[in-house]
Amino acid sequence: MSALSDPTRRRWLAWAALATVFLLVNLHRLSTAVLSDRLTDAFGTTAAQLGTLHAAFFLIYAVAQIPTGVLADRFGPRYVGSIGGLVLSLGAVGFALSGSYLAAVASRALIGLGSAVIFVTILRFCANWYRADEFATMTGLTGSVAGLGAILATTPLAVAVDALGWRATMIGLAAVGFVAAGAVFVVARQSPAAAGLEPIAGVPEQPSVTLAETAGHLRTLARDPDQWLLSAVFFAGNGAILTLIGLWGVPYLAIVYGLDVTTASSFTLLGSIGLLVGPPAIGWVSDRLERRVLPMTAGVGLLTIAFSVIPVFGRPPLAIIAVSYLACGVLFGAAMLSLSTVKDRYPPAASGVATATVNTAGFVGATVLPTLMGLVLDAYRTGETVGGTVAYTRYGYRVAFGILAGTVAVAFCCSCWLLVRDRDTSSSPSAREGSSAR
Repeated sequence: MSALSDPTRRRWLAWAALATVFLLVNLHRLSTAVLSDRLTDAFGTTAAQLGTLHAAFFLIYAVAQIPTGVLADRFGPRYVGSIGGLVLSLGAVGFALSGSYLAAVASRALIGLGSAVIFVTILRFCANWYRADEFATMTGLTGSVAGLGAILATTPLAVAVDALGWRATMIGLAAVGFVAAGAVFVVARQSPAAAGLEPIAGVPEQPSVTLAETAGHLRTLARDPDQWLLSAVFFAGNGAILTLIGLWGVPYLAIVYGLDVTTASSFTLLGSIGLLVGPPAIGWVSDRLERRVLPMTAGVGLLTIAFSVIPVFGRPPLAIIAVSYLACGVLFGAAMLSLSTVKDRYPPAASGVATATVNTAGFVGATVLPTLMGLVLDAYRTGETVGGTVAYTRYGYRVAFGILAGTVAVAFCCSCWLLVRDRDTSSSPSAREGSSAR
């Protein structure tokens, strides 16, 4: 039996194709840290403008999430995933050819538009091809692909840019994206039945969804306090980690410690390694414990401590920074449990739009936090440059990173509130959440 005709093998081929596109998504969205000095030189940006250029990806990404959930529920991964890969690769070509700041912002927004559909499409694919007790593990494994993309966006990207230039490197990434999009179109399908295959044991066939039903699910989500609490957790966790690794983690080390960009990127590489191992490990633990909210709360509490190192100490030893960046990446897996939790609390037909709603909040965070940090840093600008990177005061960085720590602390409070709500409703027969979702 060929891999395409065996449903168990076919799902891994399709997941791998989608995951390759998602790897590129994460490489693009976190590339700004390594490219920051070259983009500042090419387009003459301030910190706020650089933050806006970085955030253009996330703004479009966030806006597109709920429509993406609707598309993923109705049309499936073959069309949504392949078109997304095509669009993000076209955006990468435009970014490489940009001759002005506005053109670069528009191109990065186009990358964000194509990228926006990929993660929710993968989650919807996993809901259709994997058992419920495998879902958090698959979500974590998908998160580890984000970690691999984040790894490639640090030292490997810096080396490639040094060797080829940033524009040629972006063209190369676009070429890989076109190939990956074609692979998704060939192997991905909505479900085993849609691929003409036998069902997989323990995986129920997902019902089709009408627009009216989707609208009803959205109204329910809008009135659901648990959804807002989970969204707050992912707003903070996703926004903070993407701001740290994707933008300000490298300039902070270059200015405060005098490191060159390639050396500084080795520290964000540690955070990316954390992203590679943390989400699947924490997802696996959650599946084994059949609990969601408790491990999420504990992990987000530790994540708050990890993000507090820079604002509390300002310039701690580099070894402490290394541990902090690594811990932030690992513990982000706890924030990702918010996606598994909301998926557990809604019927299968709503899994796409439910996870998209929480995912939207995460990328609103990734839009707001880097720009806000840039505005704060501009208030502490020294007027000097170091290796092409605009210099800000050490105190300015403490204030700016304090925004991240404070936001994650609020998320921890929200997760504690959710834990209390679960305990209060656990004995109620009308409670929507079973033990596997707590």
